[in-house]
Amino acid sequence: MKDETQTTLPAFDTWCIVELYGRQQIAGKVSERTIAGQGFIQVNVPDTGDQPGYSRLFGPGAIYSMIPTTEEIARAFIARNVGAPIQTWQITPPQLPVFPDDDSRPEDF
Repeated sequence: MKDETQTTLPAFDTWCIVELYGRQQIAGKVSERTIAGQGFIQVNVPDTGDQPGYSRLFGPGAIYSMIPTTEEIARAFIARNVGAPIQTWQITPPQLPVFPDDDSRPEDF
């Protein structure tokens, strides 16, 4: 007869430096999430003073390693490695000159 007793491990919820494929690193409070039946790692990055905190979800296949650490070390890592926020750029299309009638249009236009 099988032993039906299962040991329930506590949920993973600790400060980490997470190394991602593509030579990226992120640090914060890491926990597990299940969305649509799939497991994800959630990294909650705290405020740095200059930038507000944010959360990111990663599939396990995107992660190379996770280094559990203290909150103090994770916050120091974040302060030294904070990236600039994404900026959008807009380029306005060139405006063609508007001529009141065909007679005022230059011939080579």
